[in-house]
Amino acid sequence: MAYPDGTVALRDVSLKIDDGEFVFIVGASGAGKTTLTKLLLCEERVSSGILEVNSFHLEKMRSFRIPYLRRTMGVVFQDFRLFPNKTVYENVAFPMQVIGESGKRIRNTVTYFLDQVGLGDKAGSFPHQLSGGEQQRVAFVRAMVNNPKLIIADEPTGSIDNDLRDGLMDMLLQANRSGKKTVIVVTHDTDLLYRYRKRTIQLHKGRLVSDQIGFEGYAIPANGGENA
Repeated sequence: MAYPDGTVALRDVSLKIDDGEFVFIVGASGAGKTTLTKLLLCEERVSSGILEVNSFHLEKMRSFRIPYLRRTMGVVFQDFRLFPNKTVYENVAFPMQVIGESGKRIRNTVTYFLDQVGLGDKAGSFPHQLSGGEQQRVAFVRAMVNNPKLIIADEPTGSIDNDLRDGLMDMLLQANRSGKKTVIVVTHDTDLLYRYRKRTIQLHKGRLVSDQIGFEGYAIPANGGENA
């Protein structure tokens, strides 16, 4: 993946993540994590090579197909990205409205998910009326309402305390185990890696330098990764 100014953000990255896996993608600032996330969401396009996500071939996919790809995903962002002028109910219902679900199905699904995370009594509240943990749970259930095959959590723990971090990880692990969802957590939080010991893919200067179960510290090539 090269940007128009010639900057090569990712080079020779080859990997496969199977259905139902739980994977961390890590690396220091500038490693290529953000670029990889944008590629998975089809916010950017690969300059060369092949990229397949949920049976969609992203390298040659036409723009009108992108919404169909994104409907197979749920994304939890670091800053939650809730709509400030929508209620909790409206925030969670929005992805279902976009794909044209019936009002009855939306009501039943949103009510079910809010009850599951203990927010049934907050349906009429606005984001600014919620605690950080409550906002986080709203963001999570919004990512889940369309029953995605893949959940991407993009730097989800960067600005939250340990209790919120643990709560989010519990929700992601539960979705992976009981819901059989594929989960990709993009992070620089090494505490998560040591604690949960899942498959960990490390990027360094745009290259894949390590792919293993667990985390033993950053694997930086002797040459800095320039010719890895």
